[in-house]
Amino acid sequence: MNPAYISALSALLGSAIGAFASVATTWLTQRHQEEARQRAQEVARRERLFVEFIDLVSRAFIDALQRTEIDPSQIIPLYATMGKLRLFASKRTVEAAEQVMERIVGTYYAPQFDLKKRPTVDEKLDILREFTETCRAELRGYGK
Repeated sequence: MNPAYISALSALLGSAIGAFASVATTWLTQRHQEEARQRAQEVARRERLFVEFIDLVSRAFIDALQRTEIDPSQIIPLYATMGKLRLFASKRTVEAAEQVMERIVGTYYAPQFDLKKRPTVDEKLDILREFTETCRAELRGYGK
């Protein structure tokens, strides 16, 4: 075989390998960027959902402390948000949210809370602690 052909063939193969490497690198970079974008969107969705639940729970808990009967306008949005949590959150987070719901319903049936007296601050009033800690752990674990 003529040495000129070998040189030309080597140059062509080198160019083809270089082009393939460039295309593969571009594809892998775009794929990684898309996965990172999707993860960021998922984390943002969960954050919004967790904040929505915390806001609704806070309002319902104050209502439950002041009443001795359930106010459907406070509870129904919570159940709707629970459904969303079941779609997007981990099982552990949903279980923590269900415990919060049970405490709110139980608070409606407990003796009315006297807001004129200074309450004893204890764990009974911090109904969101476990839920928020679970949410934080879930968000940290998902972002990795």
